[in-house]
Amino acid sequence: MTSTPDPTAPNNANALLLQAIALRKCITATYNRMACTLAPHILYTKHDDVFVDAVTLERDGQPPKEIKLGTFKLAGLKDIEVTDRSFVADAIFNPGDIKYDRVTLFVVDRS
Repeated sequence: MTSTPDPTAPNNANALLLQAIALRKCITATYNRMACTLAPHILYTKHDDVFVDAVTLERDGQPPKEIKLGTFKLAGLKDIEVTDRSFVADAIFNPGDIKYDRVTLFVVDRS
């Protein structure tokens, strides 16, 4: 008997985030029961969990009051979809930040 893979399982989430970062495409997801559109910049590990740092472009259909880089635990992101909406790596993102040292899985190309 085979089971259908859960589309929100971490492995699928990893693949979707890798794709989005590589192609510089936004994702839509649900995080803390809120629909959001994110521009994912980096995928990394911390304490054996996978995280993504992303710029939030919309939260429940509204733009944020200020542009900032947020940290999202991958296990908390549900219903992840890669969109056709492109993004440019934001200047607020510092790939050389110490928190990414030796834990980076994949990072956006800044060129």
